[in-house]
Amino acid sequence: MRPHERLSYSPITQRPRLVLPDGARMVVWVIVNVEEWDIDQPMPRTVLTPPAGGQPSPDIPNWAWHEYGNRVGFWRMLEVFDQFDIPAVLAVNGSCFATYPQIAEAAKARGWEFLGHGFIQKNMQKVEDEAEAIRLTTEAIRAFSGKPPRGWLGPGLTETWHTPDLLQEAGYDYVCDWVLDDQPVELKTRSGRTIANVPYTQECNDVAMMLIQHHTAREYHDRALDQFEQLYEDSRESARVMALVVHPYIMGAPHRLKWFRKVFERLSSRKDVLFWSGAQILDWYRSEQARHAAGAEGAGAGR
Repeated sequence: MRPHERLSYSPITQRPRLVLPDGARMVVWVIVNVEEWDIDQPMPRTVLTPPAGGQPSPDIPNWAWHEYGNRVGFWRMLEVFDQFDIPAVLAVNGSCFATYPQIAEAAKARGWEFLGHGFIQKNMQKVEDEAEAIRLTTEAIRAFSGKPPRGWLGPGLTETWHTPDLLQEAGYDYVCDWVLDDQPVELKTRSGRTIANVPYTQECNDVAMMLIQHHTAREYHDRALDQFEQLYEDSRESARVMALVVHPYIMGAPHRLKWFRKVFERLSSRKDVLFWSGAQILDWYRSEQARHAAGAEGAGAGR
């Protein structure tokens, strides 16, 4: 399906009002991407350009740059989540449960949601068998956590034309790749059923800011708070969802972490802001859909 076959255009100002519990105005969810980079393949991202050009194999400096995040950066970031009692969501390659089991255990101990993120960090358009990669990822998460994942984030947000169909057929309830709204939306699939898209972000994403746009570390803090303030203002009429995206090898670096911490120093003090998982956001959204549907039926019956 083409994009406008999967979802209809819907101005956010012309939708039924979404209401959060306990007078909250918006939801923030934080996604930590933990990945395994195959040393036998070109690195997904690079911090150092090879001195002679090309794609050296093995690419030790760039592989090691990423590996630092899983060995050190993740644990540095974990202290921030613990300090402010903020739950995160772990977007994780299926292979990571064998390679980095202590990270998975730390997330499980804190009740974090596990989000399928491909079996290894590789463009989904280059995966030999997409359905098999989804199955392997699902089974890895199920085997570790005792339940299958409900959400999916494509490596690098990559999808094929069939990804939403394959995910829905594999039992997934939501994806994050369609970064086009501040509220969840429903995507049509070939089965006739829908799969939701929960708002993710390319703007408050450390890959975009630090590795592509080459901003200083403070940019993450400044942009996150600017984004929050506008979404909070937007939420006066209907609830909004804000995502914050981080990678241990980026925001877990020593010179960046303090700016990551400062974001939560501000946000954690807001009493009308909820910190939820993707699954919690989806369940709330679906309950709001049901409430509006019931109201519409009641109004029709009263005519």
